[in-house]
Amino acid sequence: MSSLKSYLASHAKVVDTALDRFLPPATRKPATIHKAMRYSLFAGGKRLRPILCLAAAEACEGKIEAAVPLACAVECIHTYSLIHDDLPAMDNDDYRRGRLTNHKVFGDGMAVLAGDGLLTMAFEILGHAETWPRYDMRALVRELAHAAGSLKLIAGQVADLEGEGRRITEAQLRFIHECKTGALLTTSIRLGGMSANAPASELKALTRFGHALGLAFQVIDDILDVTQTSEKLGKSAGKDVAAKKATYPAILGLAGAKAEARRLTAEAHAALEVFGSRGDRLRELANHLLERDF
Repeated sequence: MSSLKSYLASHAKVVDTALDRFLPPATRKPATIHKAMRYSLFAGGKRLRPILCLAAAEACEGKIEAAVPLACAVECIHTYSLIHDDLPAMDNDDYRRGRLTNHKVFGDGMAVLAGDGLLTMAFEILGHAETWPRYDMRALVRELAHAAGSLKLIAGQVADLEGEGRRITEAQLRFIHECKTGALLTTSIRLGGMSANAPASELKALTRFGHALGLAFQVIDDILDVTQTSEKLGKSAGKDVAAKKATYPAILGLAGAKAEARRLTAEAHAALEVFGSRGDRLRELANHLLERDF
């Protein structure tokens, strides 16, 4: 296998090229909205979710070309959620990915519309996907819509807002993270498996992997928020503490949060046993996320 660094770079380039092709050009009328959508979509994100989608397809012996529209659809929804999260009525953040947030550049109203545009575009892009014997277009639409809807992503955002300034339990915090972060990440991986027409046993294993990885990812994010600088993170450090949000370090302590991240990563590894060596790249990606600077 190629090194993980080159794998990440090459697969991110595949996604970026496809996103550029799918989205209207910045000059397309009305130009302001398309500039705003592209501003956040091409703001230097790591493309973690689409890369996981492609890696899951490969683990199931599929072709990444078939997974690309699904990967791009997920990235559009992820970026929309970030634009809306950063708004003054939500997290009120000034920086994202090392640059000014969308509403700081285009204004609150245009940022709302840019997020709306990307959410809608995600389903247009999904319509470019092939279908497979086990997974028709209805299955793909249901998968993505469920992850982005009021029972998952939006549910997590609601619980996060309602939990500000309150003492919440570890179970309540887990619910927030499972919905707000974990659901879309898990769906990214599941869609990759679907693009390879994965059998039920493999899709179930990918689901378990995604669930554990999504939680581990957010635990690590919580840790980094209190241990890293804004410059290192590319966004405002310490924002969760300032907003009086519950975090894993606040509930478990820093050492406990690190131990939980390691436990969840081991759980993600265990879920991949059915794939044998075909799951090696997914294992590398799980380790890569765990080994971000604590």
